[in-house]
Amino acid sequence: MNTKINSAYIHIPFCKHICTYCDFNKYYIDTQPVDEYIDQLIKEIKSVPKQSMQTVFIGGGTPTALSIEQLKRLFKVIYEQFNGIEELTVEANPEELTDDKIECLKAHGVNRLSIGVQTFDAELLNVLGRAHSKDQAIQSVYKAKDVGIESISLDLMSELPNQSLDQLKSSLEIALNLPIDHISIYGLILEPQTMMYNAYRKSKLELPTETTIDEMDEMIESMMEQVQMKRYETSNFATSEEHQSKHNLTYWNNDYYYGFGAGAHGYVDGVRYSNINPVNHYIESIKKHHHARRDEHPVTLKEQYEEFMFLGLRKTEGVSRTEFERRYGVTLESIYEAPLNQLIHHQMIEVNPLNGDDIYLTKKGKRHANEVLSHFIIDDQD
Repeated sequence: MNTKINSAYIHIPFCKHICTYCDFNKYYIDTQPVDEYIDQLIKEIKSVPKQSMQTVFIGGGTPTALSIEQLKRLFKVIYEQFNGIEELTVEANPEELTDDKIECLKAHGVNRLSIGVQTFDAELLNVLGRAHSKDQAIQSVYKAKDVGIESISLDLMSELPNQSLDQLKSSLEIALNLPIDHISIYGLILEPQTMMYNAYRKSKLELPTETTIDEMDEMIESMMEQVQMKRYETSNFATSEEHQSKHNLTYWNNDYYYGFGAGAHGYVDGVRYSNINPVNHYIESIKKHHHARRDEHPVTLKEQYEEFMFLGLRKTEGVSRTEFERRYGVTLESIYEAPLNQLIHHQMIEVNPLNGDDIYLTKKGKRHANEVLSHFIIDDQD
């Protein structure tokens, strides 16, 4: 494991609209003490040593729901605390990317913009509770390009209620004709306590069948190959290695990272932690205790093995035998010989024939990823 901390995640839990499918830690911005939150967020960021940092990711919620002055305060502390930032990402909603705001992002070193589009279909945008239109989404990309943002990513969703293959294809065609460098395509997961989950429970929504989902996956794969947008992780595609999300690779490589803000998660010195969710409680905790940690979990060696496999096999290049042995001082086969042999026999995984080191999911394995990953859970009695 890389024991140096190279990445930091900063959570902005405010939104101007709440989407029907979202279960992230978020609150209507108009009812929240936003400036006081930023005051305490700055204190939390300043609680760690000043250091170099490869990636900083500002997510939410919706970071672009903040005012320009609030964003400037946040950027100021980021640069005071961290130097050498190679990738500074901000998540954004299309309708909030005004000319002034996007120029502010560019002026403060944001070189990667992740725009939450989800779909270009008006009917599905309404189902999702999104506040932007198709045209606003398209224009937001051109604005980002015109101002000189180096890497532009779009978030899209598949497996939506009543979403047809044609609707998904149309959204992909629009996206792939825009000047973007990266696409994340996530299948809908119905999360409890969301508006969409409640509607589904009341039989007000119909989800695609397994057959349709398989057809969607095949279409996504085919369309991405046609434009040479290469898959490097289960849900992520990039035009080149340069435009892959270095920050998200921190997660998939199971490396350490800071998590700042209400509800943020981090992984430092072998301990996974999560912060308090409610904004007011977060603020009070920072004031009283100078931290906002709700839970801390020392990761056992068994869990480290499992996480290495679960997270690493999400990457197209898979996991490295050499890296496993470097981190843990034992060979991958000494821990997982039986499941590796079984999965290779059933053509779920294969070893890279070029280097004999990397192990990754086959096409069949990707279709049955959950089943494959279950083989790497270590029985406590072993």
